[in-house]
Amino acid sequence: MQVFNVQGMTCGHCVRSVTQAIQAKDPAASVRVDLAAREVGVESALSTEQVISAIREEGYEAKLA
Repeated sequence: MQVFNVQGMTCGHCVRSVTQAIQAKDPAASVRVDLAAREVGVESALSTEQVISAIREEGYEAKLA
């Protein structure tokens, strides 16, 4: 599992946006969001760069934790 620090997430809508953005690129991806810690755990065939790109497309800053 890759863990990313994601800035800008504040609510359930943010969680859904990030989750759906990743799963749109890999429908089999497992996404775990810890809103309080601003962390997103991803188990996916996507590369680190692809996951970061998907999160950034939603308007959030992301980096590998």
